[in-house]
Amino acid sequence: MGPVGVGIGWRSEIDLTVERLPGVDFVEVVAENIHRGELPDSLRVLRSRGVPVLPHAVSLSLGGADPVDTARVEHLAEVAAMVDAPLVSDHVCFVRAGGLDSGHLMPVPRTRAALAVLTENVVAAQSILGVPLALENIAALLEWPDAELTEAQFLTELAERTECLLLLDVANMWANARNLGHDIDALLDGLPLERVAYVHVAGGYEHDGVYHDSHAHPVPQEVFDLLADLCARRKPPGVLLERDDHYPADEDFAAELAVIRAVLAP
Repeated sequence: MGPVGVGIGWRSEIDLTVERLPGVDFVEVVAENIHRGELPDSLRVLRSRGVPVLPHAVSLSLGGADPVDTARVEHLAEVAAMVDAPLVSDHVCFVRAGGLDSGHLMPVPRTRAALAVLTENVVAAQSILGVPLALENIAALLEWPDAELTEAQFLTELAERTECLLLLDVANMWANARNLGHDIDALLDGLPLERVAYVHVAGGYEHDGVYHDSHAHPVPQEVFDLLADLCARRKPPGVLLERDDHYPADEDFAAELAVIRAVLAP
């Protein structure tokens, strides 16, 4: 059973804010920020209230050619066990290659060879995790040449081969439409929306004609509109607001959560 309702990304900088915000149905925590056996008090409080806590990883690098780092997957599994999570997530990306760490989520070439590697790595991770794995589409500022599959085809085949869930980030979709010319309608129409575990929304900013998915700015109206377009096709079980820096006042968080609820309401 995945998350249902409206959630927010838990960060240590806003732990008290998350605790006191009304109507938070679930939270998401960056798994790499949780130390083994040391669950922050705020997350204990939320769990005591029955609020689901979902570990979200950023370092598995499942799209990379290197073998899966089992220690990282095992840590994700341990965090999931600590919070009794119904599922965990990471990204369709790679972050390491040739012994180097990019420090960023890098897009995977949409080729059949890359899909085969990603599939193998996802299956390997799933064999360790013990709970369902959802994989998120990322925002990117570049694309690899010679793509053999559309993003919808790539994600659909990944889901079919591995039986993974999808964590659909509509803010990332909108950023790629702005920066790379992606066709959002074609993507939404081509995805297996029945496999969406939940959805991310977040804000960013434009600089010199490029939209940056900063997670540090208010959510643009266009992202909320895209969420509505998704809901018109198939309403997702849950939607989560991400914010990673320049945290606003509680009332600003509450206002954005209220917009999400309004979009989900019809």
